[in-house]
Amino acid sequence: MSPDLPILQMKDVAVHYGGVKAVDGVSFDLKRGEIHGLIGPNGAGKSTVIDAISGRRRLTHGSIRLKGADITQMGVIERRQRGLARSFQRTSIFANMTTRAQIHLAAHTVGAEAPDEDALHVMSQLDLTDVADAAANRLGYGQQRRLDLALALVGRPAVLLLDEPMAGLSPQESADLATHLTRLTQDWNVSILLVEHDTDTLFSISNSVTVFELGRVIASGRPDDVRAEPRVREAYLGSAA
Repeated sequence: MSPDLPILQMKDVAVHYGGVKAVDGVSFDLKRGEIHGLIGPNGAGKSTVIDAISGRRRLTHGSIRLKGADITQMGVIERRQRGLARSFQRTSIFANMTTRAQIHLAAHTVGAEAPDEDALHVMSQLDLTDVADAAANRLGYGQQRRLDLALALVGRPAVLLLDEPMAGLSPQESADLATHLTRLTQDWNVSILLVEHDTDTLFSISNSVTVFELGRVIASGRPDDVRAEPRVREAYLGSAA
């Protein structure tokens, strides 16, 4: 794959439910090693886009390419094996299992080349080593969110889809997670597609931003350029943006 080719490409993607156009003609690229933020009002289509990319929603039309290969017809598992991982708005951790056991299990499940070593690297990257032997229900919520992120990171995926990973976090916990996400792009060259309602944090760490309204893209580009768009300010960010 050419290093100049986007790691993820969406072209004219649509997801319709009868007469409801949840996503309608969406196109954008995710570059290698970058964070691309998605914002928009509730119901704008952001989470549907994440579901479509991960294979949990069938496209009405359009195509999705990962590392140059068409994955439009692939299922969730095959997309994961090809380097596409995601987390959900609600954590998918097991409350009574230790941090170490969960990450090791995930590493073996996804078929990591060296699962035990991979699990150790993920725990270290997300500052979970000190709570490796603690059950998940003994962790603080910020640590639980990082554990959920760790489960998605095993196997070193090329693309990470994050749907509101900072929901419910304190300002300090959000800042800590934002630091971890930035480090992942720098240290592991992971490309991140980030849906987040905390627009201040999203704009501060994203290399590019796409704004949705009623299932369609109304602006996309560098954060400062998108923030300055009159339609974006009017439709979503508000006059104080």
